[in-house]
Amino acid sequence: MKLRFLINAFGVYFLTLILISCDSVQSNPTPEQFSNAPDTIIQEVRISDTCFYNYAWLEEVTSYQSLMNIIRTPLNYYRGSNHDNSFASWLCHLPISSNEKVYLYDGQEKYNQNAQFKVINIDVGTKDLQQCADAVMRLRAEYLYSTNQFDKIKFNYTNGKTIAFNKWQQGHFPKLVGNNISWVASSSNNGSYQSFRRYMDNIFTYAGTSSLSKELIQVESIKDIKAGDVFIRGGFPGHAVIVVDVCENKENNDKCFLLAQSYMPAQNIHVLKNPNNLKLSPWYSIKEIEDYVITPEWTFDVNELKRFKE
Repeated sequence: MKLRFLINAFGVYFLTLILISCDSVQSNPTPEQFSNAPDTIIQEVRISDTCFYNYAWLEEVTSYQSLMNIIRTPLNYYRGSNHDNSFASWLCHLPISSNEKVYLYDGQEKYNQNAQFKVINIDVGTKDLQQCADAVMRLRAEYLYSTNQFDKIKFNYTNGKTIAFNKWQQGHFPKLVGNNISWVASSSNNGSYQSFRRYMDNIFTYAGTSSLSKELIQVESIKDIKAGDVFIRGGFPGHAVIVVDVCENKENNDKCFLLAQSYMPAQNIHVLKNPNNLKLSPWYSIKEIEDYVITPEWTFDVNELKRFKE
């Protein structure tokens, strides 16, 4: 049953669309159920966010391509103010690709095409490097690069050694000598975006969930979740997904969030579906989470939520 309300207030049009399905929700949906899932109970607000952010890997980006303009919030849930220069605001304005398929680094289609809701418009590279934790580090570093916070772009290798982009862009290259790092001169290392991408590929080669999980700080309660937080399990293998948007219902004190990931092999970063609530998908509700956060390809403990140090 569909119910539409059109309200004209101060020249602004709001369209609320409620879709109600009688289908039951199963805890372990099949790929067929993913593709044929009923529409969620959603709220569509016909007000485009026209805030622009810099995404250096794209020559041109328009506001209507942004995540927050494409992915609607659940009914009675609203995003907060997302017009500052924060990592959270930058994430929820990420450009969304018009192609909803996930491709691997070598151009082949990923075997499982049922995990993603939307695909973020960002390159994956041509090597099998930008996997799970790498995608999280890529987004964090891209934000810092786009806001000229070069001194904050630094990550640890798995051996614990810190590799700072500031050192890299000054014409140095981190050479591994045993378990130590020797910085050697490099005429090709500078502050250009191309050099920055080579820096990130270097980080992807020698860092991962094990090292990144040690760099992040614990979020005490999932109720404090915000965009930019990371569900991460360090290990070989481990996994990591990043929170890219959060909305809140003031009436029932609930929050919903969106998750994005890359995976193995290296593949397009994509916004995940919610396999446990197909009507709410792609959003995850805090009220529905007890001990575990179950994503299409990994299950996290609720206490594995961490955050980048500011």
